[in-house]
Amino acid sequence: MNFKKIVSIAFASALLFTTSCRNESTFTEEYPKGKYEDGILMANEGNFGTPNADVTFASNDLSSVAQQIFKTNNNNENLGDVLQHIGFYSKYAFLVLNNTDKVKVVDRFGFNKVAEITEQLNNPRYIAFNNNKIYITNDTKYVNIYDGNNLAFISRLNINDTAERIVSAGNNIFVQNAAWGYGNKITYINGSDSTVNSQITVPNGQIQKIIADNGFVYAIASDAAADSYIYQISSTGAITKTINLTGISKAANLTIDGGKFYFTSGMKIYGMNVNASTIPTSPIVTATESAPYSGLYGFDVIGGRIYTSDAQGFTADSKVTVYDANNGSIIKVIDVGRGTNGFYKN
Repeated sequence: MNFKKIVSIAFASALLFTTSCRNESTFTEEYPKGKYEDGILMANEGNFGTPNADVTFASNDLSSVAQQIFKTNNNNENLGDVLQHIGFYSKYAFLVLNNTDKVKVVDRFGFNKVAEITEQLNNPRYIAFNNNKIYITNDTKYVNIYDGNNLAFISRLNINDTAERIVSAGNNIFVQNAAWGYGNKITYINGSDSTVNSQITVPNGQIQKIIADNGFVYAIASDAAADSYIYQISSTGAITKTINLTGISKAANLTIDGGKFYFTSGMKIYGMNVNASTIPTSPIVTATESAPYSGLYGFDVIGGRIYTSDAQGFTADSKVTVYDANNGSIIKVIDVGRGTNGFYKN
């Protein structure tokens, strides 16, 4: 009996994807919720080569924390090896498992597994959704496309460049052609027919991260010893605005919350109004790290709070520190899972 096929059919029956894609920032539909509503999901990637990835949930007021919520709600099943990214579509969370070569799909509010995507996956990285299709960066240079109704594999796009982060904006798809701090291009995929339209080159800096917000793509780019830049890119692939972060080098980890950009430079966390004409001269917070490459391993700003993680050198579970985004004061420190790399509003 083909269990995967049965699960996919059950998923398709429950899914009822009748509208265009939505991502974390535009999810507005109301569904029956559960024990993991109105809080923060924390992605714990685990140790490479060990299936100890899982997800931590913290309530909005941070008063309660639940560990290993995938394992807890799925008969003690291990989530997998290296949880790279979590994407939301409708009432489902898609858990991208890089070294397990799978995407596990769960009810985002109860965390019961409903399906898996495995076909044509090899080291998947990031996921996006558009026009009832699922896009996954895969095997370092491809984008795999799946049917949003039944998770069936449709096709693979050869990006002919690095394929890392992927976002949806204005019914089109954008792929970051940069990884590990190197690369200055973004591939623009037409959302109507899933074909590569063009490649966008930012004029200065190496792209560290792209995000989508309010119909635009934003890219933060920097070099080791020079200024940094934030580029605003339209949903049709044109660079419409450039913000020169003069005097700030190595800027990374861009996010938007409450009409403000937040980004990091080393262990410093900065904030500025999206429409500001002046560049911040002092950080909101200067974080510390327990070991090289451990500090700010995970970073995001959600609802006026800065969430950071220290990976503790991957020899111990991560520590998440939550700060007030207005004044930098510490709100809470939380012990979570191994290698916490991301935070998601649920």
